[in-house]
Amino acid sequence: MTDSADSSSFRLAYVPGVTPAKWVRIWAERLPDTPLDLLQVTPAEASDVLREGAADAAFVRLPVDRTVFSAIPLYTETTVVVVPRDHVITAAEEVTVADLADEVVLHPLDDVLGWERPPGEAAFERPATTEDAIELVAANIGVLVVPQSLARLHHRKDLTYRTIVDAPRSDIALAWPEDATTELVEDFIGIVRGRTVNSTRGRAQQAPAADRKGERERRKPQAGGGAGKGGAGGSRGRGGAAKGGAAKGGAAKGGGRRGTGGGKPRRRP
Repeated sequence: MTDSADSSSFRLAYVPGVTPAKWVRIWAERLPDTPLDLLQVTPAEASDVLREGAADAAFVRLPVDRTVFSAIPLYTETTVVVVPRDHVITAAEEVTVADLADEVVLHPLDDVLGWERPPGEAAFERPATTEDAIELVAANIGVLVVPQSLARLHHRKDLTYRTIVDAPRSDIALAWPEDATTELVEDFIGIVRGRTVNSTRGRAQQAPAADRKGERERRKPQAGGGAGKGGAGGSRGRGGAAKGGAAKGGAAKGGGRRGTGGGKPRRRP
């Protein structure tokens, strides 16, 4: 593992549709002295940014080259079709790929679904980006199939979307160069996986020396000298005045025989 303890910051790249805010907040709480720098990249740029060392880790869309990168799959996105609000598709809550057979389906050059063959009828020209395709949907040129996060990212009041139940889906993962698994990368992996700050698989924050010393003192067994449990010196049940009364063998239980009423002898009849 490469040591990055002296790094001035942790550089995290992410592709459109991913919202890293939750993990960034936890990072700031656990490592306040190490800034986290965010870098938004396109899906096509993500691998190059990691390979060139411009980012320490990245939220990417799978697949990635597993001979170069380590990756932790996080979740799979729902696929939706984006349409105008008055489109006939909005009459249903869910649709299938077959329902798009008669539609012009826009297929942008930055498509992330990896279709073997896109559904519906192809547009005259492929839009350069998903954002461009959204504009064409708004102009009633066609419909667009994307992961749900991208539909939300490019939300417009005049557009809506419906789930496609049998379309390809996009998987989101945390990836980093396998030969650059630094301590800061391990810290971020722990955050993403939900480990606690004191997890043995992550780097636990060290308590101050005074706190650690105090904890050791609290864990030490109590000495046998001093006042014993309920008594005034000596160990439990031995010698001295144990359990707050006289020791065995002295004036035990009133000093006389059992049931004699305070030690007075019984008169003979």
